[in-house]
Amino acid sequence: MATAAKSVKKAAGPKEYVFAWEGKGKEGKMVRGELRTTSEAVAQATLRRQGVVVTKLSKQRFKRGSQITDKDISLFTRQLATMMKAGVPLLQSFDIVGRGHSNPAVSKLLLDIKSDVETGSSLSQAFRKHPLYFDQLYCNLIAAGEQAGILETLLERLASYKEKILGIKSKIKAALFYPITILVVAFVITAVIMIFVIPAFKEVFKSFGADLPAPTMIVIGISDFFIAWWWAIFGSIGGAVFGFFYAWKRSEKMQMALDRIFLRLPIFGDIIRKAVIARWTRTLATMFSAGVPLVESLESVGGAAGNYVYKTATRQIQSEVSTGTSLTAAMQNCNLFPNMVIQMVAIGEESGALDAMLSKVADFFEAEVDDSVEALSSLMEPIIMVVLGTLIGGMVIAMYLPIFKLGAVVG
Repeated sequence: MATAAKSVKKAAGPKEYVFAWEGKGKEGKMVRGELRTTSEAVAQATLRRQGVVVTKLSKQRFKRGSQITDKDISLFTRQLATMMKAGVPLLQSFDIVGRGHSNPAVSKLLLDIKSDVETGSSLSQAFRKHPLYFDQLYCNLIAAGEQAGILETLLERLASYKEKILGIKSKIKAALFYPITILVVAFVITAVIMIFVIPAFKEVFKSFGADLPAPTMIVIGISDFFIAWWWAIFGSIGGAVFGFFYAWKRSEKMQMALDRIFLRLPIFGDIIRKAVIARWTRTLATMFSAGVPLVESLESVGGAAGNYVYKTATRQIQSEVSTGTSLTAAMQNCNLFPNMVIQMVAIGEESGALDAMLSKVADFFEAEVDDSVEALSSLMEPIIMVVLGTLIGGMVIAMYLPIFKLGAVVG
């Protein structure tokens, strides 16, 4: 293991820094820029070879910045596409977008990519060095654009694709976030009542000298248990949540099992399935319209779908298509796609407009997700109110029953 670690460090090469410089060019004009290299001496030598008389050279220090998100990558893609459409050169576009970004981590990433392109790497090769932010699909589309000489067009399609996929993800998160937030708030309120409010009532009831109603005794018993074991309850819940997400990120078997469960959920399963089909068809449409061969496109589509059930099915579809089976027949064999999707793909294959048909399917299912999320939000609100009212109201009534009983006796 230690030997492997040393070999990785050697392969990585010496650490590089970014230097901002100013100086006089060959024509005597003041010029400035940035250079990525290993040391100040190397930077001086490099600029001297370029005919620049350096007057100022300083190492740039980047703030760490926040984590780079999919939204940052989507925004960068849209900005780069817009600038290249407007005729701004590639390196200058990177410079403008990088300097203008509010997140220092994104600025550093773009500067690293720009430096790689300046040293002779293609844009797709530079992106492939950062697989955490640019997946296989992204790099394949950029490579296809470079080879065909239509990089601006591909960047625009890629930006639209990223924006639509982000839109679907945000809608799914919104549908799940609301009920989860309400459940967390309900748990916190219940815990506060159990720990602080009910013990105060218990002290009052001790002076009554009479038997308490059964609901009151149950609530007091739960409160006593909560007070005695609150550390174990909170610890268990926190540990379970942490353990779940830890295992989910690292266990492929668990992810596959959960993805199957998600698709079978009574209400949310239908929305998740529609969102996955929308992503699947949108990705394939984008890849195919860019001129990427169908078998090659399917390689990227499975991972972009965001569900292991569909990822596994895509591998099966790819295998069948590579042996001469039509896409329609291969999709039909996996039994995961609705009949409408199969029919649209069949029409697309027969008419030679597969990418257009896939785009229409994606549009349809994206609209379906929108409608389903809105309907779900409208349905969840009254259900959550009833649950909260029953929970909190039940505890309040249980605590006031002895007082009502005492009032009846006194009257």
